[in-house]
Amino acid sequence: MGAKLLTQILPQNSNQPSFEVPIAPPSEAKFQIENGIFARNEVIQNTKKAQDILARYEPQKVITIGGTCYVSLASFDYLHALYPKLGIVWLDAHPDVSAPKDNYPNAHAFVLGTLLGEGDAELLSLLKNKPFKADELLYIGLQGLHSYQKEFLDKKGVSYKVQDKGFVSDEELKSFIDKFDALLVHFDIDVLSVEHFSDTYFANPTLVGDGSGGGKMSLEKLAHILTLLDKSSKIVGFSIAEYLPFSAYKLQELFKDFDFLKK
Repeated sequence: MGAKLLTQILPQNSNQPSFEVPIAPPSEAKFQIENGIFARNEVIQNTKKAQDILARYEPQKVITIGGTCYVSLASFDYLHALYPKLGIVWLDAHPDVSAPKDNYPNAHAFVLGTLLGEGDAELLSLLKNKPFKADELLYIGLQGLHSYQKEFLDKKGVSYKVQDKGFVSDEELKSFIDKFDALLVHFDIDVLSVEHFSDTYFANPTLVGDGSGGGKMSLEKLAHILTLLDKSSKIVGFSIAEYLPFSAYKLQELFKDFDFLKK
């Protein structure tokens, strides 16, 4: 549902062809943890479907909407071949560098670790291009880390700061932008504070994830950051992930079985 709503929310552009990656609806009964990853085969096959679309149409720029954070894997890896001097701005409350060995099975938490060349061997085999380097990444909105996440980032040499009391400055962002010819921007909805935006994972108190907290960013701050990035005219890849329209889903469930709406 999130992806379908986003197609209506984003500006319409007839010059941008759109393609849907067919995804089976989630089902805990059908999908199980396989070698440390929930729905391992589906994660792999869905990534390959996205890669097939990219290989067939060979776009120069890619906007990806809907799904979990893992949707950035195929497009960011693909664009890495087109733009060698390419930086990643990761707007997210979480580092997304976990691996199955960390005892959290959901692949959305693995995506950036995979793009950096670390993690599960089968997921790494999906990469078509070389991994990104530690200095090609800027986190914005990052919140508190688990010890294994901190260990990964420190060992990998990723420069980062926990932004629970203040975000990356404009000067830091501009300095990062200036280092690259092109940019990839990953926007995880959960970077936003539930006080400012309710269609995020952490607005549902029954969802606990890996125990991490939600983001602290306001919509105004997000708009400011995206404006700075937009002015650079360097964005070639943009992903919106983890959009969870809970209220719209409740309405859908409410109305789905009424005969008077179907006849």
